Amino acid sequence: MAHKAETESGVATASGTTKGISILTGDPKRAIIKLSGPMIVAMLLMSVYHIVDAIWVAGLGPDALAAIGFVTPVFMVLIGFSNGIGAGATSAIARRIGAKDREGADNTAMHALYLTVAVSIVLTMCFLIFLKPALLLIGAGGTIDLALEYANIIFGGTIFILFTNVAYGILRAEGDMKRTMYAMAVSSVINLVLDPILIYGLGMGMAGAALATVISVASVSAVLLYWFLWKRDTYVSVRRASYHYHPAIVSDILKVGLPASGEFLLMAGAGIILNGLFVAVAGTDGVAVYTGGWRVVMFAIVPMIAIGTAVISVTGALYGAKRYGELRTVHFYSVGLGTVIAIAISILTWVFAPQIATLFAYTPESAHLLPELTAFLRTMCFFYPFVPMGIMSSSIFQGTGKGTTSFILSLFRNILFIAFFATLLALTFGLGESGAWWGIVLGDIVSGLLAFGWAALYVRKLIKKNEKKTGTATAPDL
Repeated sequence: MAHKAETESGVATASGTTKGISILTGDPKRAIIKLSGPMIVAMLLMSVYHIVDAIWVAGLGPDALAAIGFVTPVFMVLIGFSNGIGAGATSAIARRIGAKDREGADNTAMHALYLTVAVSIVLTMCFLIFLKPALLLIGAGGTIDLALEYANIIFGGTIFILFTNVAYGILRAEGDMKRTMYAMAVSSVINLVLDPILIYGLGMGMAGAALATVISVASVSAVLLYWFLWKRDTYVSVRRASYHYHPAIVSDILKVGLPASGEFLLMAGAGIILNGLFVAVAGTDGVAVYTGGWRVVMFAIVPMIAIGTAVISVTGALYGAKRYGELRTVHFYSVGLGTVIAIAISILTWVFAPQIATLFAYTPESAHLLPELTAFLRTMCFFYPFVPMGIMSSSIFQGTGKGTTSFILSLFRNILFIAFFATLLALTFGLGESGAWWGIVLGDIVSGLLAFGWAALYVRKLIKKNEKKTGTATAPDL
């Protein structure tokens, strides 16, 4: 079925292009603003769900909140693969769109979806076999029953979680951030509605929280399939006829997708190290504080992540069109924009930290966590301003297909810097729980500066190489 001739944002026009494509291939500063706006809204809604979910679970007691903390590193493996393939698809498709290779973009999208199915089957089998031993290995111990009650249902929805993230990646590649926003918003709203009903209304507890997540993601999967298979008004066509297997396309997706997945594995590894560290210095209460507080941190950095997501799409299109000089604009502008937002978030978090902490310590069983939660949130205020340098720089590498470099930066950040400094300050210097918090901050500062310098040098070399090849000079465009 041919693409429909409509003019809504992200919808194909009679000329075969879309508003999203026009924005994506236009002025890079305007593209970053236009594309990141809807993503900020969508990701904020999803983060609100995650925070509200933690708040509802906190009502079940500190052990329930800690149980989710132990499941989170394993869940990050799943999210890693889904976001990894999605990032690989976004980069590969955007580069083909920039090169005006629409058939190649369609074929790449189909390769990404087939990879999704294959990975879903393998991961589901692995979770069925290794879930309990993995949770015990990372210290779930006395919370293992609660952790399994939650995890068995969550990982039963592996196919839906992977599919939605890869579908979002396809939409982002063509600059259709609004439709991505709508889908993510629907998922969040369904979750928010179902959480209290299933957890408390039907008395399902931890199982209710997990089931609400799976139902919401499955519902959105149906919506995405409708857009791709029946409505067919996207720029990228998802049709069996578009698929022609080519190993080079698989390699192109995976050279970004696998390192991006590996980045989440590194985050999971860092989470395991930090969970074990907090157990050692503060018991399960330390894990509960970190789990609840980190939900707030992830909410706070949503605008930076959303801008970084837009940077991948814009960078991919510019790289595919060989507009290398404008990559410097994308890098510097996105870091500057993200830093201004981060500073504002730091100020707000510092002022309202006690009120935010109350959300996770509103029951008699968890009230004693309030001082530690407040202290954790205020410590993280020094973390936020250095986040944009790392996120935007990694996005530059992912957008240009340099996924391995992005992975190396993540390795430095999560293991060499954050986990190392947290352990050093907490144990070696005997600063305990607060030392681990400051180790996270110090690790982020060092890794952010490294990532920014590396990406700036890479873009500079790319521009100079192109100048030598074409015999022209690129004027500074910041």
